[in-house]
Amino acid sequence: MKKLLLAAGLLIAGAAHADERDLWMFAQWAGDHQTRPFREMLVDARLYGVVPIHQLLRSASDWKLCRASPFAVPPTGNWPAVRSTLSLIKMLNDQGILRQFEVVSAYRDPRLNTCAGGAANSAHTRAFAVDILLPAWTDPNPLCRFWQQHGQAWSMGLGRYPSGRIHLDTAGYRTWGGDGSAGSSFCLKPK
Repeated sequence: MKKLLLAAGLLIAGAAHADERDLWMFAQWAGDHQTRPFREMLVDARLYGVVPIHQLLRSASDWKLCRASPFAVPPTGNWPAVRSTLSLIKMLNDQGILRQFEVVSAYRDPRLNTCAGGAANSAHTRAFAVDILLPAWTDPNPLCRFWQQHGQAWSMGLGRYPSGRIHLDTAGYRTWGGDGSAGSSFCLKPK
């Protein structure tokens, strides 16, 4: 029994979050920022809770380095793209393709995107994109198969960075890998 408790304790200790911007930090930030209209839009679209709100509103991971806000509400003009991307994530979850993940970056204002080294025309600024971390044991290939079979219909962008983060959006059918090109993608288009 002691060994079982010790093993459980080690698993819990090893399940640390990938990002310090937790629910408590979000609650502190949200006290000074207007999030209610955004949350109401998600409720009306039946998408609230697809991604925990404190993760959904995380700005770039380099927010400290760039002296920016840790969280950001996308402009209302981006909300149709928010609904589209969350609908995709919901479908991926419903199909068992994307069950466990953590969103580490979503909407970024253009200044923060530039400072964080984001692409000049990044979907993080002009539409709505999420960068996610998967647990180490997760096979990302089902995402590739979904992108190959259904990505065009969803206008799905799927990329993977050298850090292992995966980028998802619905701002255009494309894929890329570590060097930013389609040729380095882990999900090349079928021939």
